[in-house]
Amino acid sequence: MLKTLVNAALFQCGWFACVMGGNGPWLLVGLAALGVHLLWTTTVSQEGQALLAVTLLGTLIDTLLRTFGVFHFSQPGPLIPFWLILLWALLATTLGHCLAWSARPWWRASLLGAIGGPLSYYAGSQLAGVSFGYGTTPSLIGLALLWALLFPMLHRLVRQLAH
Repeated sequence: MLKTLVNAALFQCGWFACVMGGNGPWLLVGLAALGVHLLWTTTVSQEGQALLAVTLLGTLIDTLLRTFGVFHFSQPGPLIPFWLILLWALLATTLGHCLAWSARPWWRASLLGAIGGPLSYYAGSQLAGVSFGYGTTPSLIGLALLWALLFPMLHRLVRQLAH
């Protein structure tokens, strides 16, 4: 129970540090949260594989969304900003731990993804100065549909890497 609460707290601290700090020194807080998680986990190899897989997949998805104009960042470049890449790694730390309860049944993950995904992007957009290229409401509806599919897939990916 304590590890679950610490996992949730580390994620939240990392999330705020990344979103509020952008690519500045606050990223060290997010990296520290990631490091503490890895120190506490008993299956570093499996956890590392899950972190890498989720981070790469998330970076690809958000980079595609950026490319297609869903997101507009103040930082130039073809990829999403590093702070958002770190957020994907931090999300990965929760899938087998504080958010493990949402994995089954699949619809629970889908529902949480449909609600939590867009809300996280919206909060991040307000705090980090990211804008939605197609307007807020259409973008959030699209993100809800995407995350309703994506979140169960992320859980499944992490579960498969754990075996």
